[in-house]
Amino acid sequence: MSRVAAVRYPATPFLRTADVAAKGMLVLLLLLAVIDPDGSNLRDKAAEARAIGYPLASFTVPVIWLLWWKDRAPFPWLPDLLVTLTCFTDILGNRMDLYDRIVWFDDVMHFVNTGLIATAVILLTLHHSASRIRVVERALAVGATAAIAWEIAEYAAFIHGHSERAFAYEDTLGDLGLGVLGSITAALVIHHLWRRGQLRESVARPEPLDR
Repeated sequence: MSRVAAVRYPATPFLRTADVAAKGMLVLLLLLAVIDPDGSNLRDKAAEARAIGYPLASFTVPVIWLLWWKDRAPFPWLPDLLVTLTCFTDILGNRMDLYDRIVWFDDVMHFVNTGLIATAVILLTLHHSASRIRVVERALAVGATAAIAWEIAEYAAFIHGHSERAFAYEDTLGDLGLGVLGSITAALVIHHLWRRGQLRESVARPEPLDR
């Protein structure tokens, strides 16, 4: 048998500052994107949908913490930052026109951002004693689902009526593959760090009753 015990660990000033700054910059860039889609390079790229979806995603962890975890664990700054970065890097990449100027930038974003989402969920939901196969399983469940959801949302938001539609099938397969690969990579990295005694923070962890 096991019980759930709170884990108390300090959040570094860097993590807190980075998380708050990323959220603030994200909101600012989204406002600019809605006001001036051309300046943000988001004309016909679902600027309004991003302005709604990204804040919802980046504030998911704080809402869950307030409703269910506040009384038993400190705020999970690192997982929250990772989720926020997935939204922030996308909107910043568009603002800087990196998607159009650098041919491989989109591939990197699919690989990295899906990995970040998987990492955040692993840190929030698994104990550091979890086996490698369990960590990979959790990462795949989260990463593959996130990759599929993104492709569906992307197609519905703007690709179906865009000139890129002719290449959508090939691009979607590549993006899904990169998302899965990013998730597996994240799982292996996290498990390796856990085995080395690093990143052993989590919101709640199971502990034996007879310990």
